[in-house]
Amino acid sequence: MPFTNLTTEDKNILLETAKKSIIYGLQHHCALPVKLSDFSNLLQTIGATFVTLNKNAKLRGCIGTLEAHQPLITDVSEHAFAAAFEDPRFPAVSEHEIEQLEISISILTTPAAIVFKSEKDLLSQLRPGVDGLIFQAGYHKATFLPVVWEQLKKPEDFLNHLKIKAGLNVNDWPDDVRISRYETIHIE
Repeated sequence: MPFTNLTTEDKNILLETAKKSIIYGLQHHCALPVKLSDFSNLLQTIGATFVTLNKNAKLRGCIGTLEAHQPLITDVSEHAFAAAFEDPRFPAVSEHEIEQLEISISILTTPAAIVFKSEKDLLSQLRPGVDGLIFQAGYHKATFLPVVWEQLKKPEDFLNHLKIKAGLNVNDWPDDVRISRYETIHIE
């Protein structure tokens, strides 16, 4: 993953861009446009991110993508705007909330399928604190970033809550379950 070489300055630029995009979004109702030539080659590299907003230690918005398709700096700008104004779970961020927001960015590795024989076999392969998971079964799909392990420390809890997020019950295990894992570089 090329992003393991991010410098402290690169990480600060990503966080600043996320915040600027939210402020820009309040005034212009769109993400901050970025001029790629203003950024390092590494920040111009194609990458997949999630931008998470917390307020008073509670989730306030989280939007991202699982597949890298645009420059990292552009992805961060667009997902910061979307987390603030387009996450359907929350009302749009207001101007008075900006300074209360804690912004974090997760840069994802390419997801890889996990081969397993059963739910128990899958659970034995999970790496708490490391794996982000993508759960798919029919039209049910959900993901948890690795940071979610901070709240759901046991693999069983992590997987059960992921199933619920996908719209299933904890006891459901459809025949067509597919699980992929990814890792992240977490910036806050």
